[in-house]
Amino acid sequence: SEGKTVVVAAYKGAARCLFGISDVIREESRDVIAALHKRNVEVHLVTGDNARTAAHVAGLLGIPVDRVNSEILPAGKAMVVKALQEKLGKVFFVGDGINDTVALAQANVGIAIGGGTNVAVESADIVLIKDDLWGVPQSIQIAAATTRKIKWNFVWAFGYNVLAIPVAAGVFYPAFKLQLPPVIAGIAMVCSSLTVLGSSLLLKTFKPTRS
Repeated sequence: SEGKTVVVAAYKGAARCLFGISDVIREESRDVIAALHKRNVEVHLVTGDNARTAAHVAGLLGIPVDRVNSEILPAGKAMVVKALQEKLGKVFFVGDGINDTVALAQANVGIAIGGGTNVAVESADIVLIKDDLWGVPQSIQIAAATTRKIKWNFVWAFGYNVLAIPVAAGVFYPAFKLQLPPVIAGIAMVCSSLTVLGSSLLLKTFKPTRS
């Protein structure tokens, strides 16, 4: 009932002692999963452990039973990821062991824990340097901030050029006597590039939160 693997110690053909063995759940795991749920991220558990152990761990972590995949072999993990991709679209997979390498490669984004095996790290798209699961939601925050910045830079550069190029080309000169000398136009283009560069560099000030 506690999701432990029972080991029987025997002596002279008779059971003498029972041991209950279980993996230690990371202390930040439940809070990290709760943070992902707040971002409408659907969290699934994919494990090679037996169904009872997997269900117990999922209960402790706040993962619904219908999102638990137990007794899955390494190749099977990749198949689970592929099925979720067909059902949900984009899928990211978090793993740290050699059994996770195929699934890490199959996922749209593979995230490896820095303390994991070298094979897992090499198969991943993102490697969390710190052995801390909070890096998962923080990676999502950084990705979202980067996407917003790219969109903002595109809108700024496109709008700037739409306005500045006709003026530099003399389109408005016949009607309004408005034009830019070539030197000023060149400086304006440099200022546009510098603005986009400066805007991008502001990402260095972005600080992801534990939420």
